[in-house]
Amino acid sequence: MLDICLLGTGGMMPLPYRWLTSLMARYNGKSILIDCGEGTQIAMKEKGWSPKPIDIICFTHFHADHISGLPGMLLTMGNAERTQPLLLIGPKGLTKVVAALRVIAPELPFPIECLELAEPEETISFEGFRIEAFRVRHNVVCYGYNIVVDRIGRFDVGQAQAHGIDRKYWNRLQKGETIETQEGVYTPDMVLGPPRKGIKLTYCTDTRPTDSIVRNAKEADLFICEGMYGEPEKQQKAKEYRHMTFYEAARMAKEAQVKEMWLTHYSPSLVRAEDYMHDVRKIFPNSIAGKDGMSVDLLYTEDDAAR
Repeated sequence: MLDICLLGTGGMMPLPYRWLTSLMARYNGKSILIDCGEGTQIAMKEKGWSPKPIDIICFTHFHADHISGLPGMLLTMGNAERTQPLLLIGPKGLTKVVAALRVIAPELPFPIECLELAEPEETISFEGFRIEAFRVRHNVVCYGYNIVVDRIGRFDVGQAQAHGIDRKYWNRLQKGETIETQEGVYTPDMVLGPPRKGIKLTYCTDTRPTDSIVRNAKEADLFICEGMYGEPEKQQKAKEYRHMTFYEAARMAKEAQVKEMWLTHYSPSLVRAEDYMHDVRKIFPNSIAGKDGMSVDLLYTEDDAAR
């Protein structure tokens, strides 16, 4: 299960009724935050989640509405007596940007590691899941992210018996361990069927439509995408400032064959996103106007989860 919360849905500036765009995901005891603009801590507290267990913070880019909340977040973590390391992931220059922001948060009781993205697409693997970063098209270097939870194939008793593998090794092989014995070397592929469908979240903001988004969002369980403008007459403005309209996001969702799309990163001038959703759903029916605090538990497909 991948636990997702869209903490805020605003772009450019926080509003009394809308926090800046950020997302928090929780999986198997790990917490991942994507973007940390002004007010992210308040949005998190309103949800009832804590910043202390955050293990990873990913930044799409270095505009203030996506990173200016970091110093306060770091100080809050430190005041909560956090000691475990924190990993920050973002475009090239992350180390320099973080160092500048830490002028007001210089002493922390935990180490910070910065992983700078340099390639158009990069994958960072962790225990049980991976983060895929892919470059999008804004007026500065900007990345979208996938959080992917893979699911191994089912254990095949017949294969294990056919290879003469002792039952005492079955559990370890099922967990992905390679075992060396006097009888030979046993590998997980000797006892597992083909990989099953896992869980995939795609998140991108501050971009024009790109092939890289469609390709990386392919068949995502949830596609959270920028919809800066709902008003059709603002199409030219979206192009000029390298942002996206609701309708462009919906067309990408349709092309990528995602299960569901949430819109986010609304312009401050956009008051009622739902007013435009009728036409958006004509393009991609399973579209939702994201709201602050909206959350969902992404689960394995029912047939696999039931076994």
